[in-house]
Amino acid sequence: MKKRRIIGKKDSMKKGVYVLPNLFTTLSLLSGFFAIISVLDGKFQYAASAIMISFLFDGLDGSIARLTKSTSRFGIEYDSLSDLVAFGVAPSLLVFTWALQPFGRFGWLAAFLYVACGALRLARFNVQVNIVKSEKFNGLPIPAAASLIASTVLLFYYIGYNESAKYVTILVMIYLLSFLMVSNIKYTSFKKLGLLKRKPFSFLVTLVLIIMVIVARPQVMLFTLFLTYVLSGPFFLIPFERRKKVGELNEKET
Repeated sequence: MKKRRIIGKKDSMKKGVYVLPNLFTTLSLLSGFFAIISVLDGKFQYAASAIMISFLFDGLDGSIARLTKSTSRFGIEYDSLSDLVAFGVAPSLLVFTWALQPFGRFGWLAAFLYVACGALRLARFNVQVNIVKSEKFNGLPIPAAASLIASTVLLFYYIGYNESAKYVTILVMIYLLSFLMVSNIKYTSFKKLGLLKRKPFSFLVTLVLIIMVIVARPQVMLFTLFLTYVLSGPFFLIPFERRKKVGELNEKET
């Protein structure tokens, strides 16, 4: 039985892989690697921008795979490995070198905690990919966590900052993001947004306005959008828990 499974996997690989979605995954990985190089060169704004670009490519590879019906097990595994580099290692090196280094051992342990929780989040996603509904993510997605870190760095450079505010903000953010990634809090996936389907005219107008606002003040708006998404999970969890308790009370009464 074991031999048959191995032979089956080899046969599936002989058939080849889907080029287009995996090409975008490679571009995401390249951007993440460039972010690491930029951190080593002390170019933190370049590193943060590269992580944001990686987020864009990561979203495109999944969308293209679903659109062309080219989703594969190879693509899922490759995407996770790319995400660990671009959204795990790169942001952790960025925050450690930029803000957490003065904390010494506690600083690099916080950065490692983020990487470890990101890896656990990706491993859980791969295991539950056929179990959890695609409309929701179980825990904060690591690309969103990394993008909030990157947009925070860009925002700090845009508005100006003092060192003490930077240290405290990043340290607290790293611990919160690490917890949210491995939590069971549900987040919207936007996989079934249906941009290729007919939508009301107002929907298009809203998207155009959002794009215009982002282009006008990208540092501020990107941070606002990602912070809103990160907080949306705990925010919607509160009324859900209340409804759950009310339902349990009603069941006991009946």
